[in-house]
Amino acid sequence: MTVETIVIVASCESYRTGDFVAAARAQRLRVVVATDADSPFANRADSTIEIDLDNPAEGAARIAAEAPSAAAVVAVDDQGVRVAAAASALLGLATNPSSAVDATRDKLSMRRLLEAGGVSQPAFREVGTDRLAHSAAEIGFPVVVKPTSLAASRGVIRVDGAEAAPLIEARIRDILEDAGLIRSASLIVEQYIAGHEMVVEGIMVDGDLEVLALIDKPVPLVGPFFEETMFVSPSRQAPAVQDRVIATVRTAIDAIGLVTGPVHAEVRVDADGSVYIIEIAARSIGGLCGRSLTFGLLAEPLESVVIRSAVGRSSRMEKQSKPATGVLMLPIPAAGTLTGIDGIEGASGIEGIDEIEITVPFGKTVAPLPEGDRYLGFVFASGIDADAVESALKAAAAAIDPTIDGEYVTSDGQFDAAG
Repeated sequence: MTVETIVIVASCESYRTGDFVAAARAQRLRVVVATDADSPFANRADSTIEIDLDNPAEGAARIAAEAPSAAAVVAVDDQGVRVAAAASALLGLATNPSSAVDATRDKLSMRRLLEAGGVSQPAFREVGTDRLAHSAAEIGFPVVVKPTSLAASRGVIRVDGAEAAPLIEARIRDILEDAGLIRSASLIVEQYIAGHEMVVEGIMVDGDLEVLALIDKPVPLVGPFFEETMFVSPSRQAPAVQDRVIATVRTAIDAIGLVTGPVHAEVRVDADGSVYIIEIAARSIGGLCGRSLTFGLLAEPLESVVIRSAVGRSSRMEKQSKPATGVLMLPIPAAGTLTGIDGIEGASGIEGIDEIEITVPFGKTVAPLPEGDRYLGFVFASGIDADAVESALKAAAAAIDPTIDGEYVTSDGQFDAAG
């Protein structure tokens, strides 16, 4: 019996590579990891391919040459989606058009496609150097300013008035430079939509969106920075709101041109129930958040669902295996060296808490958003309903205290002397 091969494309710094490799192994697939440098998960694969994630054509050519019989090429994170799509095209596999994948990696291109498709979204403008105050005034304050290509809310800042615009623009351009991007690159400024956020997690199968989960973000994201902290599923929004969210996401996917594979969509819902597209990504949920989603009687992980669909083994999408689940992303509260985290044992004992994983090693220099791009770790919970899950995650958040440069850091980012 021939063993099928899957190529997993991931940044060497990705949290999720190990989970994808494990899911592929559970499906009895031969696993090839294509990554840009040494990955801590590379030794779990059958083989590895070193590629340049910033050069999709070259990376795709290497994958096609070294894994010519691959049944699927799957991207773990944003950095790999272009390479995965290009490699799939070379191998004759089902994939999204390059224009659609490119749009999910460029916020300005995405906004323009959504605008052309008549999709509900925040008003926006392209921002050239030293033009933030002018462009923001055209939309009306408050606004949200973003780099066009960074992920995980890095460099995303709310601006409340023209007087703050020059300093905020300079700060974002410093972040671009630190990320190895062009300092003078265009930014995007968007209308700030007051309201709550939701996530639609799904997979495109034969050109149609199969919704896997509707997720609430219970902690309001009001700025000035937009650090994710908590996801809870299933959504507690009214059925009519959920229907509008899904319908709007479907329209956005069509406008962008995605036709296959995982989709992660984020929306804002205002006080009137109107839905606005914030982001559409051609990959599944980021970080280790996918661990909060399992499906069917066997509690199949999200990564397994993505892989199973990619290799064409089944288009059957199971319901979530637990009544309610959630994840807490542990934020980095201050800049410095992470020297410890207290309260893990106590948080682990809270009813409903299933797992806590710390993803930043002690001794590592860390930075909070908007300069930073990582979390200290992830806390996973499950329960009889979404309210119980949210309560458990909030209790865990209150119990866990990081120490940076040898001092405790309070929830407002202030240092206290460590005992």
